[in-house]
Amino acid sequence: MIKTYKFDDTTQITPHFNAKEFRCKCGKVHAFSISNELVDKLEKLYAALNCSKIIVTSGYRCPTHDKNVGGSGTGQHTLGNAADICCYGQDGQPISSKIVCQKAQDIGFTGITNITAAYIYTHVDVRPNGKWYGDEVHSNGSVTDDFYKYFAADTADNHKEADTMKGIDVSVHNGDIDWGKVKTDGIDFAIIRAGYGRLASQKDKRFEQNYSGAKAVGIPVGAYWYSYAMNENEARQEADVFLSVIKGKQFEMPVYFDLEEKKQFDLGKEQVSAIMRAFLEKVESAGYFTGLYGSASSLTTHTADDIKSRYTIWLAHWVNQTNYSDAYAIWQYSSKGKVAGINGNVDLDICYKDFPVIIKGKALNGFDKERDLPDPPVTTADDGIAVEVTVDGQKYSGKLNKA
Repeated sequence: MIKTYKFDDTTQITPHFNAKEFRCKCGKVHAFSISNELVDKLEKLYAALNCSKIIVTSGYRCPTHDKNVGGSGTGQHTLGNAADICCYGQDGQPISSKIVCQKAQDIGFTGITNITAAYIYTHVDVRPNGKWYGDEVHSNGSVTDDFYKYFAADTADNHKEADTMKGIDVSVHNGDIDWGKVKTDGIDFAIIRAGYGRLASQKDKRFEQNYSGAKAVGIPVGAYWYSYAMNENEARQEADVFLSVIKGKQFEMPVYFDLEEKKQFDLGKEQVSAIMRAFLEKVESAGYFTGLYGSASSLTTHTADDIKSRYTIWLAHWVNQTNYSDAYAIWQYSSKGKVAGINGNVDLDICYKDFPVIIKGKALNGFDKERDLPDPPVTTADDGIAVEVTVDGQKYSGKLNKA
């Protein structure tokens, strides 16, 4: 139902939205319309994103104002069916429009689009006919039928068993591992602890052995660093040590920051998120595909949305079916797995992305882009080997004497 309000109406329509937020911004005094369905869905979006506030930057538009800001004069804003919004998390920072689009899709908005290149502002509407899922950075038309696929963000709802890789994560605590047996038991990848803390001496004592053992049998590997950092400076020091430990190695899987100490969480979400950013930004800037490891609880209560939207997430939730609703690409679902070649329990993981292809394609994690190779030498009948190579666009030819 569409309801019409007087220009100066300040009715509190729902707990978080007042009528005045939706009045036309043309500067003239006139009535405006708001769809009840629109505001009801905005309330659901508020709850789903755990917002601290949602600012309506544009609600109802009169036809003249709609044309003045680039609209057709007959669009959903002129009908009271639309709102342009900026959503804020509990940390006071804007939530990425990528996440907002995904949640708006789940809630049932029929018109959704990202508005700006910064991915901060989002258009949502409740058009009665058809569907429009857009991204105005790239097009004014509909660009997808699924924002989760479009933004390459996986959630529990679109994680398909056929697309998965089976994995483990290990450290010195798992003892001496027979990687050949691990491979035979069907393990597709391994994430290896590189170390912990701020000192080079805190390198995991079996990191080198685990790395070379997994590589020797063709198991793709990633790495993680366990944190004790209590501030941003300490986090950067940890990042420096981590980078020194993994230098010269190649990782087909992401490299992760693991923060899970209670004393760290006692600092509060804002400081914890600052520590995460300090480590992740430094490692990412060194050319690594970087991610964050965290429990469902810590990712929800102590991790800012900008971190979760920027970095790949390795979710730890030891249940048969996780109810964690934000994006994640690897799920650590058990700490009591049994795998051939490993004595005792081992953490089990499922991966939903083809990270080896993504990482090698982007020349990250120690991998270089494929280089052009010279043509192979041509053997002549009697007088040596004729060779022709191209260097910086210039061809050179000659002969090598036979050995």
